[in-house]
Amino acid sequence: MIPVDEVAAHLGVSPIPVREALMTLIGEGLVERRPHVGYRVTTLTFEEFTDLYEVREVLEASALVSSVRNAGVDDDVQIRASHTELETAIRRSDHRSFHTESRRLHLAMMRPSKMSRLISMYESAWNLTEPTSPMSHVSDEARRQFHGDHAEMIAAFVDRDVDALVAASHRHYEHLRAGFDPLRGDAELFRGP
Repeated sequence: MIPVDEVAAHLGVSPIPVREALMTLIGEGLVERRPHVGYRVTTLTFEEFTDLYEVREVLEASALVSSVRNAGVDDDVQIRASHTELETAIRRSDHRSFHTESRRLHLAMMRPSKMSRLISMYESAWNLTEPTSPMSHVSDEARRQFHGDHAEMIAAFVDRDVDALVAASHRHYEHLRAGFDPLRGDAELFRGP
């Protein structure tokens, strides 16, 4: 449960703005309210979790087509920098940084599309999976596979090869789903159906 009074005291505000913020988070699907109990972070079923990755895949593929047409050298530099940070995270077994940099990389490849509403929907879908911290629960081998996928995506992006990029992105999402499959049934991560 989210202790409203404690959060308010920590922030030095009354409980009213905390409740208002929680209502916003409810609207975004990140928090749920249980009458006579309180607020808590939303827990997804495994199926809901993987559905959100399918949504992300479709949105990302759509953005990547436009991104390749609009991208410039500065975009390539930003994408490569994210990939370097991912390598560092893997070397250090820093799952949180891997997750953060992976998000930064995907968004860096999508931003040149200039499809701000689509990117906002993509980020909303990503945000719904955040409480699960998926990259903290997959194997090191899976993270290395995802990193290899990113390298393929970057090569296609920099070459401005739309077909290769969309195909590499699709393979990446297949690998993500396969990497998450061992988590199915984990009652600490997912609620039952």
